[in-house]
Amino acid sequence: MAAATRSSKLPLPVLRALRKLGQDIRDARRRRRIPVAVMAERASISRTTLSKVEKGDPGVSFGLYATVLFVLGFVERLGDLADPGRDELGLALEEERLPQRIRRPSTPRSGPRGGAQDR
Repeated sequence: MAAATRSSKLPLPVLRALRKLGQDIRDARRRRRIPVAVMAERASISRTTLSKVEKGDPGVSFGLYATVLFVLGFVERLGDLADPGRDELGLALEEERLPQRIRRPSTPRSGPRGGAQDR
């Protein structure tokens, strides 16, 4: 019942994305012809946990998803998930905050402090 309560609190797009990730992981494992038992052993998880990963269970830790992706050779892609360079919305918002005009910094005037101390 705890898993149902947890997943009911998640937004539907998140649940769909997790389900798709799980299906994609399962498809990648099958394409590589890796049996469930072997995959679970390589990821140091139980077959039951691997089954949950492949179903997109939101109760499975992100670290376990990452480990399974590592075993499949996809771990490099994890670093790109929230890459600031690919964050179109964040870049657009940042661009809106850029100043319209950039002023040159004022040059210091030589005055009472400027004389003998600078030499």
